[in-house]
Amino acid sequence: MKKLETIPQTDGFRMPGEFEQHDGCWMIWPERPDNWRLGGKPAQIAFAEVAKAISEFELVTMCVSSEQYANAKNMLSDTVRVVEMTNDDSWMRDVGATFIINDKEVRGVDWVFNAWGGLVDGLYFPWDKDDQIADKMCEIEKLSRYRLDDFVLEGGSIHVDGEGTLVVTEECLLSKGRNPDLSKEEIENRLKEYLDLEKIIWIPRGIYNDETNGHVDNIMHYVAPGKIVLAWTDDESDPQYEICQEAYEVLSKSTDAKGRKIEITKLTLPANILITKEESEGVDAIEGTLPREEGDRLAASYANFYIANGGVIVPAFDDPNDKKAVETLQQVFPNHKIVSVYAREILLGGGNVHCITQQQPSVSQK
Repeated sequence: MKKLETIPQTDGFRMPGEFEQHDGCWMIWPERPDNWRLGGKPAQIAFAEVAKAISEFELVTMCVSSEQYANAKNMLSDTVRVVEMTNDDSWMRDVGATFIINDKEVRGVDWVFNAWGGLVDGLYFPWDKDDQIADKMCEIEKLSRYRLDDFVLEGGSIHVDGEGTLVVTEECLLSKGRNPDLSKEEIENRLKEYLDLEKIIWIPRGIYNDETNGHVDNIMHYVAPGKIVLAWTDDESDPQYEICQEAYEVLSKSTDAKGRKIEITKLTLPANILITKEESEGVDAIEGTLPREEGDRLAASYANFYIANGGVIVPAFDDPNDKKAVETLQQVFPNHKIVSVYAREILLGGGNVHCITQQQPSVSQK
């Protein structure tokens, strides 16, 4: 399909909010043994549960290596579309196309992916297969795409309201491993051109100990234009407390592209989750990848949920706040079904439900 040399904003394309209508959802099957314990088998069960939950509301396409194709077909629900696609790991939010729309067409934006920091502080090498995934998605869907060969970005580092506003973290977008030769203003201009934005809100940091350099999708989530949920703790002894306070201060004092004050709902975090000895020993130790060590704190957050057509899939951690998270989200989404999926195995790999999914918006928005 056609690789476009024009600018999406000039062409009249925008990135819609995740809460707008979807044609479907994309995922990648986990198998990497130096990131997923026990050869990825426990994670595969969790991914299958997430796919099953989402497929109640919209089509799910699971991208699977040739080696895992038969196994994935066996484990996944018949409602899930399975396609063969070579990959380095399974973080579709970050490696997949960012889909943009106008009134009659969907297109893809294909950012450079360098494993969250390249040779500076990236999490694995090589990453060339992952960097091809956005292109392959657009080919499968027969969509034209914009490719930025000189701009590194992951989908988990951006959250839009679909009406000209973007929220990002300084910790991630200004990190030395992504676009070190670009100024903050130059980064803003590129994002405005390719997502059709008028206003970018920068919060300082993401969730504590988030190995992606603080992706915004783990600390906050747009739920409607002018409305967000923000991960929250009242524990002043937790290093996350100060991070939440910083984010709240910035967001509460900001207005969006339409001049609205932002309505913030606090989403209480689970208690601290640490890697166990058994979990650590189940991961292959390979040079060049981030080790999973006993006692490491995991970046657990309920804000890492996925909004489907009429449903919200939220991670659960066998924590007392699981129920509270569902109740809070049901208040925020009164017309959606809230589905809780046990997600510790996804968390052990370094992310969660939102990180492993990527929505494909519909042109006919409802």
